[in-house]
Amino acid sequence: MPLRILHVLSSNFFAGSVAYALQLAENQHSCGHDVTMVTDQAGLSDSVTCLPLPVSNRSLLQRFRNIRFLKKLIREQNISVVHAHSRAASWIAYYTVRGTRVPLVSTIHGRQVKHSVLKSNDIYGEKVIAICPQLTEHLANELLMDRQKLVSLPNPLDIQKLSQTQRTRVNDGTVVISVVGRLNGPKGAHISDLMSQVFPDLLLQNPTLSVQIVGGEWDSFPQSGKDAFTQLQSRFGERIRYIGFTKKVMELMANSDIVIGAGRVAMEALALGSAVFALGEACCHGIVKTANLADAIGTNFGDILSVAKPFKPDTVAITRELQTYLNGKATAKVELSELAQIYDINRIMPKILSTYTSAIMRKLSPSTIPVLMYHRVPDAPIDTRHRTFVTKDNFEKHLKFFSLRGLQAITFKDYLAFSTGERPLQEFPRKPFILTFDDGYQDNFHNMLPLASKYGYKGVLFLLGDFSVSGNFWDNGEDVEANSIMTTEQKKAFVGQGWEIGAHTMTHPDLTRLGNEDALHELRESRNRIEQELQTKVVSFAYPFGIYDERVKDIVKLAGFNFGIATDSGGIVIEDDRFAVFRVNMFPKESLFSLFKKTSTWYRAYYRWKRGK
Repeated sequence: MPLRILHVLSSNFFAGSVAYALQLAENQHSCGHDVTMVTDQAGLSDSVTCLPLPVSNRSLLQRFRNIRFLKKLIREQNISVVHAHSRAASWIAYYTVRGTRVPLVSTIHGRQVKHSVLKSNDIYGEKVIAICPQLTEHLANELLMDRQKLVSLPNPLDIQKLSQTQRTRVNDGTVVISVVGRLNGPKGAHISDLMSQVFPDLLLQNPTLSVQIVGGEWDSFPQSGKDAFTQLQSRFGERIRYIGFTKKVMELMANSDIVIGAGRVAMEALALGSAVFALGEACCHGIVKTANLADAIGTNFGDILSVAKPFKPDTVAITRELQTYLNGKATAKVELSELAQIYDINRIMPKILSTYTSAIMRKLSPSTIPVLMYHRVPDAPIDTRHRTFVTKDNFEKHLKFFSLRGLQAITFKDYLAFSTGERPLQEFPRKPFILTFDDGYQDNFHNMLPLASKYGYKGVLFLLGDFSVSGNFWDNGEDVEANSIMTTEQKKAFVGQGWEIGAHTMTHPDLTRLGNEDALHELRESRNRIEQELQTKVVSFAYPFGIYDERVKDIVKLAGFNFGIATDSGGIVIEDDRFAVFRVNMFPKESLFSLFKKTSTWYRAYYRWKRGK
């Protein structure tokens, strides 16, 4: 289901964040989503609607105008999610969506100063994308952002498209170094140091070398850098030149032997097959190769450290390393497959969309959604070791209580439909809860289903994929005959009344005791059998006995489920971990107070505090 996405960004100069936002918007548009961009400049994209708005103008009056404009736009276009790409954009977007059901996602590209958060990290929205691991640590440790809100995702690259950009320069024995990046701020100061202390020696020692400076903001370039550039041109003529901002930067980098840069520039240059010397605002990694690739990725190729440290490039060391490379005594080899595993757009974009859906649900339901776990609903109390039953009369009392409390039942399928934009955000209930029943006992059909229908409730039924099973064989000491399982036709009745059917494996094993292959078979086969027999889509899975670990969770994801449902453990809210959804057991003698607390949004946090789960 397509989302309606609004990107808000500052673009008073072309930085990596602008390239990032453009690529996201255009890719989302090509995938069928309804995308609009609002930024300082119109016409940034040929395919995505781009509306002009002075986002980077931080005067209070203009900010109020921007907020009013965005509020109107969100209403008219029924926006699903807002994605902000700068501090100024996050500020106005936060006040735009405040009081609405529209979530905000912010991508942060660099270190943030503490005063910028206005004493609250809320201005960045429900989810925050940090573009490298060091930035994630900075946001968590220095700005004290909730790690549940943080998503570490690098800039996506269209690896296939970049690899098709061919080198066209004639191999005439000359060598080209391209310095790519804006000339203002710390990067401008570092490039100025290269001009005055590195390039004079390199150009003198290497007669076939030429240097080109690619990037905007010449007016903000330090005067010392301008003076050094003028002196170099007087000595070496066209062997050093300033190209400025250009749309042909990919072709220029592909035709360069070495690209000096950081951030997105370094990533793209590596994907183009050029050697990269990573020099950023925060540190210098030098020539990037397999041995230091992980460290370079961690800092976004030199731009970000988790803890701010004074940094001034060691120009002597830089000169030495570049000269060694030019002499052919050092190599710069990074396999394209290594980059693709980390940066490929086809891997990153689904994760960004998943971040959107998570943000949507965090905004719709910031508090815990009570998820209740039932098993049997017999006519009278039964002799069972686990006491996992609620009699028919007591179950009706539960339903009456839920109704009087104004609770509205949803399923995990409903939850998913809201998160993906399939259902309008306005329809999400104010007091949602989820009823779940494990195993599919006969009394669920005879007693539970009629009562649930009487009170207008539906829920989720977790079934084994083996439809030949006639009774409970997995609980020691349980009477198989007394705990008989529904027939296929009875299970179909639940589907007919709008219930969700979830999977519960084929044979109800403890998955942590199975190998990966056997566990995956239990999961995939149960899902396939249920979908085939009952003609209904399966999106949720309940762990047998409530037992799971990180390995099992990964297998549940691999099997294609959207949710993993636990018992008495998991996150505070579903979006903390969709594969460890907390459920609370319902027992034979629930009091009015126990019903009240188990259906309260505060109960999960209380339970964790009390039992440490």
